[in-house]
Amino acid sequence: MSASKKKAKVTPLFDNADWDYATVDKVFQAIQTIAIEEMGLEVYPTQVEVITSEQMLDAYSSVGMPLMYSHWSFGKSFVRDEASYRGGFSGLAYEIVINSNPCICYIMEENSMTMQTLVLAHAAFGHNHFFKNNHLFKQWTDANAILDYLQFAKNYIAKCEEKYGLKEVEKILDSAHALQGQGIDKFTRRQKLDSAALREKELVRAEYERSQYSELWRTLPESKSKDSHEIDQIEKELARKLGLPESNLLYFLEKHSPILESWQREILRIVRSIAQYFYPQRQTKLMNEGCACFVHYHIMNRLYDTGQI
Repeated sequence: MSASKKKAKVTPLFDNADWDYATVDKVFQAIQTIAIEEMGLEVYPTQVEVITSEQMLDAYSSVGMPLMYSHWSFGKSFVRDEASYRGGFSGLAYEIVINSNPCICYIMEENSMTMQTLVLAHAAFGHNHFFKNNHLFKQWTDANAILDYLQFAKNYIAKCEEKYGLKEVEKILDSAHALQGQGIDKFTRRQKLDSAALREKELVRAEYERSQYSELWRTLPESKSKDSHEIDQIEKELARKLGLPESNLLYFLEKHSPILESWQREILRIVRSIAQYFYPQRQTKLMNEGCACFVHYHIMNRLYDTGQI
């Protein structure tokens, strides 16, 4: 007999394409061991849900979120995607993962067991790790609060529909949706200065202007408009009060519109907050998918090398 001990035979986690919940859980535990202990990934607790194609289409229509307020545009998206899918013109995603705590990972019931293994590694750990650790996601999203906020938004808009009517709510939502692409902050909002800091800033500016003053400017002819300086001061004061320049149109309308009522401002804030939540998704799409692909590649190969698949 050889001096070296024979390796214990490892039983594969599954041996056919069919899956059941016990097998999915067993595979998830094996993937988690590799992801956490070997790769050192930092992830949110994961909630895995198996959904049908109908539920996946429903998730598509509400931009992948488990909760969403009512609006006709979501129904329109559902009808379009369903017709395309049923007609064989498009397929459905193998999974959808939500940037929340716990991280919700939807997997399709039509997936084979091998595909379930892949998407769990890809989404439940690859995307999950990226959500928790990427700078933009940490700066602009709050995974702990998003589900509660979506529930609040859904309930608030439903109450507004009861109180003010569907037409009025739909009108403000249509307008907000039209501007939601321009309703996000792309840079960290500057902190407002207190009065002492403002005075200090004005003194520094005045000192700079004095240092740049030259008597030669007095030889230039006077401007025909004698009140131009006064007009400039009025415009500067107005811009200061309105917080201009302001690139976030929804924020500007919410804070400064003279005609919006409080409930309409709150709806603008809801649409703006949800649009802001998706900002890192668009900005980091390539990096996010790259991270998830790297993770699932490593995990799938480790499972194969250890004889588990």
